[in-house]
Amino acid sequence: MYLKLFFFIILSQCLHYSSSQILDFTYNGFPHPLPDISVQGFATVTRNGLLMLTNMTVQKTGHAFYNKPIRFKDSPNGSVSSFSTTFVFAIHSPFPILSGHGMAFVVAPNTSLPFATSGQYLGLFNFTNNGNETNHVFAVELDTISNFEFNDPNNNHVGIDINSLESVKSLPAGWWDEKGQFKNLTLMSRKPMQVWVDYDGLTHQINVSLAPFRKSKPTKPLVSIVKDLSSVLLQDMFVGFSSATGSFLSEHFVLGWSFGVNRKAPPLSKLPKLPKFKERDIFYKNWMLSISIFVVPLVFIPSLIFLVRFILLRRRKFAEELEDWETDFKKNRLKFKELYYATKGFKEKGLLGSGGFGSVYKGVLPKTQQEIAVKRVSNESKQGLKEFVSEIVSIGRMSHRNLVPLLGYCRRRDELILVYDYMPNGSLDQYLYNTPELTLGWKQRIKVINGVASALFFLHEEWEQVVIHRDIKASNVLLDAEYNGRLGDFGLARLCGHGSDPQTTRVAGTWGYLAPEYVRTGHATTATDVFAVGVLLLEVACGRRPIEIQNESGERVFIVDWVFRFWIEGNILDAKDPNLGTEYDQREVEMVLKLGLMCSHSEPYIRPSMRQVIHYLSGDAMLPDLTPLDLYGRGMMLGIHHGFSELDMFTVASRMFTGGSSIVDSILSGGR
Repeated sequence: MYLKLFFFIILSQCLHYSSSQILDFTYNGFPHPLPDISVQGFATVTRNGLLMLTNMTVQKTGHAFYNKPIRFKDSPNGSVSSFSTTFVFAIHSPFPILSGHGMAFVVAPNTSLPFATSGQYLGLFNFTNNGNETNHVFAVELDTISNFEFNDPNNNHVGIDINSLESVKSLPAGWWDEKGQFKNLTLMSRKPMQVWVDYDGLTHQINVSLAPFRKSKPTKPLVSIVKDLSSVLLQDMFVGFSSATGSFLSEHFVLGWSFGVNRKAPPLSKLPKLPKFKERDIFYKNWMLSISIFVVPLVFIPSLIFLVRFILLRRRKFAEELEDWETDFKKNRLKFKELYYATKGFKEKGLLGSGGFGSVYKGVLPKTQQEIAVKRVSNESKQGLKEFVSEIVSIGRMSHRNLVPLLGYCRRRDELILVYDYMPNGSLDQYLYNTPELTLGWKQRIKVINGVASALFFLHEEWEQVVIHRDIKASNVLLDAEYNGRLGDFGLARLCGHGSDPQTTRVAGTWGYLAPEYVRTGHATTATDVFAVGVLLLEVACGRRPIEIQNESGERVFIVDWVFRFWIEGNILDAKDPNLGTEYDQREVEMVLKLGLMCSHSEPYIRPSMRQVIHYLSGDAMLPDLTPLDLYGRGMMLGIHHGFSELDMFTVASRMFTGGSSIVDSILSGGR
């Protein structure tokens, strides 16, 4: 027993020793061929033992890595061990005040950075992955160009980078001497300088120091932060250098390098010398570059002005207002820029339809590739805007198989934009009027009628609030891929609690679908929606518009009057759509026509509720066996005299249903 315990302790000590290994290497110059060092890009080793990362070539990168993986953590989810490195570098430039770009010490997941670009990205990242946490890159940059997009302090700085060229912390290059005084250093001075990078695995302190070559390590670091690298570095990583040139030339050299894990980096000694810098030869060799120094600004400055102007105009084009009250609806608000690209700029080619209140465009969301219908609604007045958006967002929370899903809204300047799920088979009105190319059979029509009735019953009675749609019509009934009827366009909808009515005072809707009492009072109720459903039922069964003009007399004929006349004459089925053909259920068509007349009665208390409409359509309840006289007598407020002629009875009854021509004339012209 004790022997087993002793063996277990010895084994655990061995495992602990192996996972907490002490590793170091030192290069006092770089021999050729290069053992344990891999180079990519324009990196190479000179004859006298210098590691040259980049040469005098524009827009190039160079990488050099120690090609054996280094274990930074005992386990994948463990803490990063302490590590330390020091190296001597020099940057040569043909012009004392211009260099491009810089170099960096790098800890990366592999020995190559194939997608990294030159210029300001220093061979580390590119435009798309800069800033991604999945990079798992730690670097110390020695940068000789100021890039405003990375918030660089100047064109001569040292920075600590984590997964991004926007440094966690960066400061102008310099060092603290023995007297504690700060002295500036110029990175591209062509003189060798030494860098020390130290990470404490217990305190997570990162120190970066800089000093002229052959000076002692400063007691005070140049850049210092506290940052736990456990989430940045993987268990095994590679260490090395990266460098890049831009439009201006430069050479980046590493003279010597040492590295250690769980110990200080060994000191450097007897390093190779830098080559003599022949400025004249390089100048003549790169005479085209010399000319470009004067030409580039002439091209760059106008281009920069154009770019800035383009960005400003673009921002103005996609500018949006977000008021304080909209914060509650922020998740339901879509960006105008996204909708602009989804509809390809609201081009005429993508127009699905238009009316008095706006136009509808087809679009495809760039990110999800979801097809959408985008309705732009003019809104010159801001009165009630908050209430409008609040109700639109509330309606957007509803989910029913016969409702067109409202995906969100957008508000920009003087217009509101409503975004719906796209219905591939268009609107119902396209299949009804003027002998359309494609019509619907009776089974499809009754299926659509049932769908709309189910949706409206849900709005009136089944949802948490009562929703008065206020704009039920054939063009707002959309057909999905299976030709199911879906009620859409809630731009005029109003909400109220169960047992109460919304306080509407302004008539809104479409001529021909408005109940007489709604026109008189401006007060919308569930009964005014039922009136519009009645007109819709007659439309579907007859294939006629709610109001049509007689070519001979120019008189307006209301569909309710027209169907009612057939009923009085005893042949109501003659009102059916001739495009139905012969395959239809006569009793079902007759029931829909009579139900449409009952729903569109001028007296709201005679109209059935949507619950009753559902029962009639499904066959769970039989429609009352009423004659035109029965229905006429129940709605008449002045009494009935048996001496009326048939024509007189029709005239009075038709006025009872339509509310009279004076009421119709009071409706806002134009419709939607």
